[in-house]
Amino acid sequence: MADFDRKDTRPPIFSETDIKAIARILNNAEISSLQDHWRIKVDNPEERRHLSIDIYPRASLSEKKEGALVAVYAANSHIQLHECRGYMISDELGEVTFISDAEGKLSGLVIEREAACSLYANADKDLLSDDFTKLGVEVMLSGVALSLAEEILDKQE
Repeated sequence: MADFDRKDTRPPIFSETDIKAIARILNNAEISSLQDHWRIKVDNPEERRHLSIDIYPRASLSEKKEGALVAVYAANSHIQLHECRGYMISDELGEVTFISDAEGKLSGLVIEREAACSLYANADKDLLSDDFTKLGVEVMLSGVALSLAEEILDKQE
């Protein structure tokens, strides 16, 4: 893994230990260490699903900004989560949730061990403190999925 000579002096969110923990929960997925990022390949041959997850500890997100980037490549999609602030592993659910937030909004990228993924983008942070049972089912699902973000946000604020 290459070192970065950037303005951002914060430690990277992702280390080799983090990558190994993420791969473990995703059915001991294959890890490749590339020059500036890691690639994790998740396979589900029974359902013919395959994902590649590229995790950049530090990426240039614009000319003036850098941050962690998580990209997912699937047969029919390409999804990116910019400025990833952290992640949560759920052994019970067999999934990893990557979280990003900005200006009162929250986004989460959920990767499942069965090689599936979901993106919840631009949700209002107030959703985390709302009573999910009083929301429509279409919003309730995102609230439940993003509720893991509270722990990440609490640690960093």
